[in-house]
Amino acid sequence: MQRYKLVIEYDGGGFVGWQRQKNGLGVQQCMEEAVANFCGEQVTIFAAGRTDTGVHALGQVAHIDLEKATNSDKVRDALNHHLKDVAISVLSAEAVDDDFHARFSAQQRAYVYRIISRRSPLTIERGRAWWVPVKLDAEAMQKAAEVLPGKHDFSTFRAANCQSDSPFKTLDDIQVEQEGEEIRIHVRARSFLYHQVRNFAGSLKLVGEGRWSFEDFKSAFEAADRTKGGPTAPPEGLYFTEVIY
Repeated sequence: MQRYKLVIEYDGGGFVGWQRQKNGLGVQQCMEEAVANFCGEQVTIFAAGRTDTGVHALGQVAHIDLEKATNSDKVRDALNHHLKDVAISVLSAEAVDDDFHARFSAQQRAYVYRIISRRSPLTIERGRAWWVPVKLDAEAMQKAAEVLPGKHDFSTFRAANCQSDSPFKTLDDIQVEQEGEEIRIHVRARSFLYHQVRNFAGSLKLVGEGRWSFEDFKSAFEAADRTKGGPTAPPEGLYFTEVIY
């Protein structure tokens, strides 16, 4: 038995998320079918994080166990051959020890949320960023975001159906950067609440628009009440970028 660590990229637009689901096609299902078509083995693939419907990945990490060990590059290339009809690409495959676990060995996860702030609708970037048709103040958004790092009750940014045992999480870093019309919100933490990053983006957008002041954002955060927070940003702007082990 050999365990392989896979780094995976996918466009989430055509999937119901990472997890295998009865109501549509999940990335996990495609990956497991690709393994079966490659070597005939029925496996369960374990991922570092379960992305939602429409959320993209640039550096999702997963692992599989294969009965028959083979060259890592062959695993990568064979899986990509059987994934050619879907928007999934295995960027790398690496043989690892049995004690490696894509989810439980992870020390930090990183996401970026992309907003394109311009009057004209998106064409090339449609489905890959949140279109906001007004100019946003990225500096004001960054200032507001600076209250978030650390261990806090993040209930204001927690989805109602979040299954986490506690609303307390430790946010390691959040940075808002602007390049031309695009604003990117970069976040890092060991783990996140359900919709936490998208809810960050929705509230920070209100600051960028000038509809919320710094104090408004801070008060909403400190209220630890989802009803005090901004809207949940759409999934197409969110990318799972990296897992640190």
